[in-house]
Amino acid sequence: MKILFHHRVASRDGQAVHIEELTEALAAQGHEIIMVGPAGWNQTGFGGSNPLIDKIKQSLPAAAFELLEVGYNVPAFIRLWRAVREHKPDVIYERFSLLLFAGVWVRRLSGLPVLLEINSPLFEERARNDGLRLTSLGRWAQRMLWNNVDAALPVTEVLAGTLREYGVATERIAVIPNGINPTRFDAAPSNAEAKQALGQDGLVLGFTGFIRGWNAVDRIVDVVAEHGARLGLRALVVGDGPARAPLLAHAAKLGIADRLTITGVVERDAVAAHVAAFDVAVLPGLTLYSSPLKLFEYMYLGRAIVAPDTANIREILTHNENALLFAPDLPGAMEAALLQLCEDQALRIRLGAAARARIDTARLTWAHNAERVAGLAKTLVA
Repeated sequence: MKILFHHRVASRDGQAVHIEELTEALAAQGHEIIMVGPAGWNQTGFGGSNPLIDKIKQSLPAAAFELLEVGYNVPAFIRLWRAVREHKPDVIYERFSLLLFAGVWVRRLSGLPVLLEINSPLFEERARNDGLRLTSLGRWAQRMLWNNVDAALPVTEVLAGTLREYGVATERIAVIPNGINPTRFDAAPSNAEAKQALGQDGLVLGFTGFIRGWNAVDRIVDVVAEHGARLGLRALVVGDGPARAPLLAHAAKLGIADRLTITGVVERDAVAAHVAAFDVAVLPGLTLYSSPLKLFEYMYLGRAIVAPDTANIREILTHNENALLFAPDLPGAMEAALLQLCEDQALRIRLGAAARARIDTARLTWAHNAERVAGLAKTLVA
């Protein structure tokens, strides 16, 4: 099957991981993938972004930049239409972007089915975090795009509920969570080997990802400060982000700067060797509709996991069966769960093994996701 994969991602971050893992899995299963996206995307290093786009976004008023996003549909449509004429794909697979209409336009002209991957309700997300200016246009665009594709593929059941609120018919929704590529993680070192290689000792509380304020990674640092001396705790943060400097300052203020390590951006193939050093993997905070990539990495490597007891996490994990889930609004709940794991090695081992087993029983891999996408595409073509 020929699948035209269309996106507007400019940065090489978690979005790029999803794109690359899914397309590689589809290609490994014999499908031909035609990529159509922003020029220069393949040349951007992991963790990087397009400097020109960054500069334009910083120099323009928000409303003007949003109008540029709308204008981007012209070159996007031309590239997409040319690819359709040249390659004659069977379907179009598109990653949802709030003001990207080119896929829907090509669908109307060509009759090709479109599968739309949806990772977040971008209208609400951008209105809350980025101060979206063209709110009426953004709300209309989200509703129009979600309702004018042949299959909508949200990453969680929680997000599927939002799609239904926007009028998307249940029969056109297929929930496909993120997953894991075992080949990137099978060669991970043992916990002891990873700690030695990274200069970590004691009991390591770990977090991977982009460090933002809402991640609440400072709460891990607080636990290390309060209980580190008694339990031999260290915090290992694998990633970088705008909250890095405040986090380092917070650790210094608490007198535990030597017990916090922030690695900076780590290449994808080196992530496993870092996560292997965790004794407890922590998700202090997350968005309520997300399917965190890090969660599946923690699970596959058999880490004991502490995560919020939210609906999107309960789609994957069960409290006291394969993780400890804490009430996110209850003060001290996360800290209590962390302490319980830190003081109980047998519990860490049991939960870690069950989390690893859950990957297999639920088939939480990119290969299985590719099978589902291809199956949906074949049904639509038929």
